[in-house]
Amino acid sequence: MSFPSYVTLVEVGARDGLQNEKEIIPTKVKIEFINQLSETGLSVIEATSFVSPKAIPQLADHAEVFMGISKKENVRYPVLIPNTLGLEQALALGIKEIAVFTSPSEQFNQHNIHCSVAESIERIKAVITLAKNHQLRIRGYLSCTLGCPYEGNIEPEKVTDLADKLFKEGCHEISLGDTIGVGTPETVKKLLESVLKKIPVENIAVHFHDTYGCALKNIYVALEYGISIIDSSVAGLGGCPYAPGATGNVATERVLYMLNDLGIKTGIDVDKLVHVGKFINQQLHGK
Repeated sequence: MSFPSYVTLVEVGARDGLQNEKEIIPTKVKIEFINQLSETGLSVIEATSFVSPKAIPQLADHAEVFMGISKKENVRYPVLIPNTLGLEQALALGIKEIAVFTSPSEQFNQHNIHCSVAESIERIKAVITLAKNHQLRIRGYLSCTLGCPYEGNIEPEKVTDLADKLFKEGCHEISLGDTIGVGTPETVKKLLESVLKKIPVENIAVHFHDTYGCALKNIYVALEYGISIIDSSVAGLGGCPYAPGATGNVATERVLYMLNDLGIKTGIDVDKLVHVGKFINQQLHGK
């Protein structure tokens, strides 16, 4: 086991971070937020989700946000896609990269996307087929990989089987999400040892919430296994509207501080990132 020399931080604050905010955030604030993030050295910024406004009212302005941001050549701006209708809307705007999502938990899927795991895979297959026809880059999110608010513990083998299906279907990257933040270093080890038997380490990302303060410890374990893609959210924004008790994502600033201390390169300017965190906190909370 050895640390990677370079880590890509996938900034999810503008989508996963904002989606659970109760007060509707002005579109111009979202655009400014992403534009500021684009100046920090981040190479991947998840911009929004082409989901139904009824499901996530906060992201109803997805088209305006995506078209309004200043896109830098060296930054990727993936968007979350729930179904082929969402992808068709996104394709009309010139989207180049998408993310699809499901969970190994039957009950979480029913609450989140109102279908079974098997049905979610069929939806995803349809999205992937259309995405491949347009040469899009495709990421796969798996929620509740270390525990579910409805089903409790999730077996690593169950996660591995689902991750393997998405990988074989054409997802270039699989993000393992600890949606309710119950993971510990030991459970992360067990999960990674299972998943990495089927999927190359360079195609795996980790996505931790910090509900019980274990996110950085869990990321450290992932680094030991060679994981070099980490999802995080500036200022620790985020939560899941369909996961009771879930608190924010691990803060990008905290992850970056740890990576810098370990001598792992990211290409990100920590001072600029902290400034963006202050900006969005001011907009959301007036402080």
